[in-house]
Amino acid sequence: MRRKLTIFVLVAVAVLAAAGVAEAANGGFTPVTPHSPNANHINTAYYVILGFTGAIFLLVEGALAVFIVKYRRRGRSRTADGAQVHGNTRLELIWTVAPVLILAAIGTVVFLELPKISNAPAASNPIHITVEGHQFYWQFDYPNGARTIGSLYVPVDRVVDLKVVSDDVIHSWWIPALGGKIQAIPGRTNHTWFEANDPGTYTGQCAELCGVYHAAMAARVVAESTSAYAHDTSVPVATANLGRAEFTGVCATCHGMTGHGGYGPNISDNSLLTQKSGLSGLVTKGLGLMPPVAIAWTPAQYDALAAYVEAHVFKGASSGG
Repeated sequence: MRRKLTIFVLVAVAVLAAAGVAEAANGGFTPVTPHSPNANHINTAYYVILGFTGAIFLLVEGALAVFIVKYRRRGRSRTADGAQVHGNTRLELIWTVAPVLILAAIGTVVFLELPKISNAPAASNPIHITVEGHQFYWQFDYPNGARTIGSLYVPVDRVVDLKVVSDDVIHSWWIPALGGKIQAIPGRTNHTWFEANDPGTYTGQCAELCGVYHAAMAARVVAESTSAYAHDTSVPVATANLGRAEFTGVCATCHGMTGHGGYGPNISDNSLLTQKSGLSGLVTKGLGLMPPVAIAWTPAQYDALAAYVEAHVFKGASSGG
């Protein structure tokens, strides 16, 4: 009875441990479906390593299970010697040479794939976009001077070169379907690239613990047609949407979409929101647990945010709070 109970407990623990994994992408056991050439090469290296390590795991654990059954005590005294096993030169040579060959195969694949992951295709005429990490959002600057927050717009089947920077703390840009991680480090410029081969919205997450509300720092890439990209990143359209993007992508992360509070306090009845100087001072200096979210913003950004919150968030109050 005790043995059955032990087996049941072990199985139950294994099922519970795997439950969360099963809810993840591809069951949580493999990377998400790639939608960029560099992501494809990352997956190739992953599956080669997974194949070798999976086979080794099954071989070792299978042999362990066989030996446990075959060489169990069978009622012998604890002081009795087990069966004596002498050396086997051929077997010892096999388990010495085999790992060397396996490591050589893995190394060959990895070193063949690495340049394809890190280097964009030659003569690809990439679009150069700056990705700037802030607590707790991403800001994007396009070649024509347009700026968006929260959503990066790119054309399908066009190489995009990202210059990744940070103005506050270390962040990590990561869209799993479009490639690997790249750090955004204050005072340093890093580069990565991708080429979305299908229209769609690809999501990710800041992969570096960057503050008390790091979990809310989502990343989003919208891959669309060339004409839609030209429209969404045109200066007039981006400027018109800037105030809304700033509030929904920055302020609402903590204070809620209507400013009535969430992780942060209710700000909808605070008249400071309508005072450009007070608002700019708050978002550039921070307050309490609130970080300085608007480091290096332009005056136009402060104006856009003030106009948006006055029109859509501030509900009026007797004092500035």
